[in-house]
Amino acid sequence: MIRALARRDKAEIYWGDEMGLRSDHATGTSWGLKRQMPVIPGTGQRFGCSMISAITNRGKLYFTVLNKKFRARVFIDLLRRLERQVPRRIYFIVDRYPVHRAGAVKKSLGTKGRRVKLFYLPGYRPDLNQDVKSNAEGRRPPDAETMRKDISGYLRGRQRRPQIVMNYFKHESVLHAS
Repeated sequence: MIRALARRDKAEIYWGDEMGLRSDHATGTSWGLKRQMPVIPGTGQRFGCSMISAITNRGKLYFTVLNKKFRARVFIDLLRRLERQVPRRIYFIVDRYPVHRAGAVKKSLGTKGRRVKLFYLPGYRPDLNQDVKSNAEGRRPPDAETMRKDISGYLRGRQRRPQIVMNYFKHESVLHAS
């Protein structure tokens, strides 16, 4: 349905999502002596950042890594940035997170001349978040700024390899809109 509408309106389909990243996130598997809890070394300090992304099934990736919480104003800024960078109409698929449905977002999108239309789906999203959590966040950065730079660098690498982003859309639960 979304794909047919996008084709009719000459729109480009994007999938949007956000996530929080923390310095104490443990990825992968660990081992330890029998009957002893494995210990994963860390700094002892907790810090984090937020990531917002917009991806297409054709491998395009736009992202922002922030030191602040994901709020309606941040989401509106992302939508405006997308409108500046994408020349076509944008069909943006997001989950039902409260920020996506906020009154300020709806009001902003109701403004004349906006080229973004939101579609709300259940909580499943393509695997970019899991990719970042498993491969970028698990590096155990010493501080918040290094963490933010590491994640941004990892995502810039994904932007240069659209075939990897395209693989996120091979899951059967997202094929209907891909």
